[in-house]
Amino acid sequence: MDTPSILLETSLLVLPTAFPVFLDFNDFLYLANKVLEDEGWSGHLQVASFHPAYQFAGTTEEQVENYTNRAPFPILHLLREDSIETALEKVKDPDEIYKRNIKTMEDLGIDGIQRLWLKI
Repeated sequence: MDTPSILLETSLLVLPTAFPVFLDFNDFLYLANKVLEDEGWSGHLQVASFHPAYQFAGTTEEQVENYTNRAPFPILHLLREDSIETALEKVKDPDEIYKRNIKTMEDLGIDGIQRLWLKI
């Protein structure tokens, strides 16, 4: 938190060999957020999470919207909340962001998404 955002805006923690099971990763995510809280970083940093088997609550495994948070490896994306707020000020309707992301996944379809993953 001491490093100015001009020098370090965001960070990715990629865990290529950790947490092959999504529920284990989800448990780890709980602990990561607890660390933010315990260290007094809540309200300053936020964790966005990605996993090869990411599944939103209330969805089935194969639903395409899950791919908005899927990645080839488990990833924690550390974001500065001030930066998120600044970015959202420039967006007329923030709900449109995730809706547009889901529409992109729907347009690609599972086959298109998997073809892109094969290129990684």
